[in-house]
Formats: sequence, C-alpha cells, structure tokens
Amino acid sequence: MNDEIDSINCPNCGKEVEWTANNRFRPFCCERCRLIDLGEWAAENYRVPGEPSAPPDIPDSESLQ
Repeated sequence: MNDEIDSINCPNCGKEVEWTANNRFRPFCCERCRLIDLGEWAAENYRVPGEPSAPPDIPDSESLQ
C-alpha cells in the first residue's frame, strides 16, 4: 500500500497540485501563490500562537561607558 500523497490543494487558491519533486513551488501551485503567502506573513497577518516574550534588555547609555 502506498501512503504517499499524490496531490494536494494549493493553500492560497485551492487549485489541485501534484506533490512531486518537480513542483518547486509546493505546496503552492505557482510562484504567485507562494509570494502572496509570503506577503501575508511579512504583513503579520499570520501568527504562530504562543505566549508573548519579554523584550531583550537594552543597555542604557550610562552602562556603555
């Protein structure tokens, strides 16, 4: 029995995409859909859930001397 995925739907447009090494944009159908997704991450429209982290300690000007 073959458990490999043969095709999936593009996460951006929903078009069916072959899951092969020849598809350099996988899991997307094309470069356009890949770049749209990247832009959503860059615009912070997508976020990974988690606890907020404390900002790093920034030394004040007196401690640098």
